[in-house]
Amino acid sequence: MLKSARLLGLGSDNLISVRSDEMGRMVPQALDEAILRVKADGGKPFFCGATAGTTVLGAYDPLEPLAEICVRQGLWFHVDACWGGGALFSAKHRHNLKGCERADSLAWNPHKMIGSSLQCSAFLTRHVGLLAKTNSANAAYLFQPDKLHGDLDLGDKTIQCGRKGDVLKLWMMWKAKGDDGLQRTVDHCFALATFMAEEMKNDASGAWELAFEPSCSNVCFWYVPKKLRPFKFAAASAEKVALLQKVAPAMKNEMQRRGDAMIGFQAINGRPNFFRQVFASADEVTQDDIRALMTRMAAIGERVGEALDA
Repeated sequence: MLKSARLLGLGSDNLISVRSDEMGRMVPQALDEAILRVKADGGKPFFCGATAGTTVLGAYDPLEPLAEICVRQGLWFHVDACWGGGALFSAKHRHNLKGCERADSLAWNPHKMIGSSLQCSAFLTRHVGLLAKTNSANAAYLFQPDKLHGDLDLGDKTIQCGRKGDVLKLWMMWKAKGDDGLQRTVDHCFALATFMAEEMKNDASGAWELAFEPSCSNVCFWYVPKKLRPFKFAAASAEKVALLQKVAPAMKNEMQRRGDAMIGFQAINGRPNFFRQVFASADEVTQDDIRALMTRMAAIGERVGEALDA
């Protein structure tokens, strides 16, 4: 959003952050208040960007109440569903995007959760003809209206004016797997996240602690070396938090050095660095794979823990 504000010439000062809750979901009342505050200051708010599946926590904004506010206040309502939009294929999980049908526009990356080959991105709008009206330059040397199948040439609707093959990748995968196959892919990703979180909760050693409850197929967790146990973030001392901050980066470095696993880490909302395991296009990943990964991580984590005071 910040880059877009700069590229469009709006300026970063005109990008207004809206408060989110502890799980990273935009607070509707905070959006309403921010809009009224900007209007009172003489500004003209026109766009609200919501998220369906944030990068770190996998949080889904409450789309229905946000849509209501945007309609009432006269804002374009955009939903960034690039990561979490795949849940629409699942009867079990599509409730996370309830209200997305009211969006003016929606972005989705099939190359993420459902596993289309890179790169495959879609931009959808419910306003018929808007993309052509906005982007078309009608360059005669490229887009002749009287050529064969000219109505199928969508290049002039796009900013880059190119004839990207993204939709072919999606079409071929969809034909191969079908609706049911794509639903199984999404459901499996969510199920793996639930399984990993439950394994950590049920481990009595105190080695694993969830930083946040999963809301998509993201699992955010700490590995807690023995010398730092027990660890509960809400009750942890500043010294213990500072030591745990060092654990995830050191563990990731060692896993990366070994060629074992590439799992990102992040510090957010005042919490020290935690791992962010994201299950995407994970058709071949099993519960045994997760158990084996956790076993290897624990061995590395203990060596890291032994060196914390060094």
